[in-house]
Amino acid sequence: MNIVIELYNNSKHREQVIELWDSVFAPKDARNRPQLSIDKKLSVMDDLFFIARDGDQVIGTVMAGYDGHRGWIYSMAVIPERRNLNVGTTLLKHAENELKKLGCVKINLQIYKDNDSVKNFYLKNGYSIEERISMGKEIKDNIR
Repeated sequence: MNIVIELYNNSKHREQVIELWDSVFAPKDARNRPQLSIDKKLSVMDDLFFIARDGDQVIGTVMAGYDGHRGWIYSMAVIPERRNLNVGTTLLKHAENELKKLGCVKINLQIYKDNDSVKNFYLKNGYSIEERISMGKEIKDNIR
């Protein structure tokens, strides 16, 4: 396996990323549709959207965000048959390094509380569980 990490390219990677996210995340809400997430990300800081590929096949993704102080990790996904082969760790470290270059002082992420395999992945990669309340507000006018 020859893993290459590179910037997401909409014309080359879009369909494979949509397929990956549909299978991994199984979005139930319109605001979580891969097409909308991709388009929204490309409109701001698209230089923090990475894919892992083996040959021409997209095998993983990660998006990062940065607000000038804290960074965020989003949409980490690896195709099931390539899990536990360091694809996710390689993607995560790449995103972390890009955030460090920007001056980021802390990286945050959110996972579902019952997703033990993902929780264990991040714990193994140096993340810790923080006592926080996650809150959100949907802006329906921006969901198309």
